[in-house]
Amino acid sequence: MTTTAAILRARGAPFSLETVTLADPGPGQLLVKLAACGICFTDVGVQRYEQGTPLPHVLGHEGAGTVMAVGAGVEHVAPGDRVVLSYASCGHCPNCASHHPQYCASFMALNYGGVLPDGAVPMHQGDAPVYGGFFGQSSFAGHAIAYARNTVKLADDVPFELAAPFGCGLQTGAGTAYNTLDVQSAHSFAVIGAGSVGLAAMLAAVDRDCHTIVAVDRVADRLDLARRMGATHAINSNGMAAADLALALRAIVPTGIDRIVDTTGVSAVVRGGLEGLAARGQMALLAVTAPGTEITINPNTLLGGRRLVGAVEGDADPQSFIPWLLGRHRAGRFNHAPLVQTYAFAQINEAVADMAAGRAVKPVLLMD
Repeated sequence: MTTTAAILRARGAPFSLETVTLADPGPGQLLVKLAACGICFTDVGVQRYEQGTPLPHVLGHEGAGTVMAVGAGVEHVAPGDRVVLSYASCGHCPNCASHHPQYCASFMALNYGGVLPDGAVPMHQGDAPVYGGFFGQSSFAGHAIAYARNTVKLADDVPFELAAPFGCGLQTGAGTAYNTLDVQSAHSFAVIGAGSVGLAAMLAAVDRDCHTIVAVDRVADRLDLARRMGATHAINSNGMAAADLALALRAIVPTGIDRIVDTTGVSAVVRGGLEGLAARGQMALLAVTAPGTEITINPNTLLGGRRLVGAVEGDADPQSFIPWLLGRHRAGRFNHAPLVQTYAFAQINEAVADMAAGRAVKPVLLMD
């Protein structure tokens, strides 16, 4: 079948809406008519930097829509079902078998490689290949081929534009707080970088009733939003040195912050956060940085039992975590609606620019 897709043809170039021919769903696959797709900084990172993704490529990995057809072996969803799409995983490596598909041995190949598991290219324009299967979906399009493993059934009462970001950004931020750091009410919590991932982590801290919740960002509007969504304190880090950030955190909690999530990947910022961390505290790094990025820390900082950890997709298995997090949303405990700003599909480049400039926190494309 044919569909409209936003194609990235050159690194750093804008997306171009073009018609492509999409392969039919094979075994374990399904065809989804997309209603909405969130834009994530991972998409922008691939747009800007060489990350092993061949071009031309259709990105997009926070899709939500309606199942149109299923291949052999797909049993948990059927045509007509509303679904959210997440990341791809193989299902049989040790990490997948132990319910940690985010650390799948084939994660990079399946999510960034541009081809289907059998090596076939998922889209074409005439005889010319168009690479895709990005995060098992390529949802910057009217339709996508997804997999049973990365497709999660969606209840009828959650709008697609609010459901789509659960596929990656919200799962990553919230999962890091709930799963990786196991935030509890006794903890003080800080998020460095108040974008959609950081604010999702903050919403988890709000849900867990953390007594002190600090938002750190250099954009005043985002700090105002963080306060409205539950932050007890805000730090404008614009122009701050690492030592200044550590002092600002310790001015709020003199013994240091118990749990910190960093979404910036900036060396001085990470160092400042680590120096503002409490003894036996934990700090998680989530940023996908430009190739060659290095972070310098004083290793003596870790001697107080402090832990610096990385996490992928919030240490979450989408088949169990997304329904659980949607349940928190439906119960009024995870209200991410203020993060979402919708755009028509044709406005994709405007949406990317607004996100990069801080004018939009979580842009979501509406496909119809």
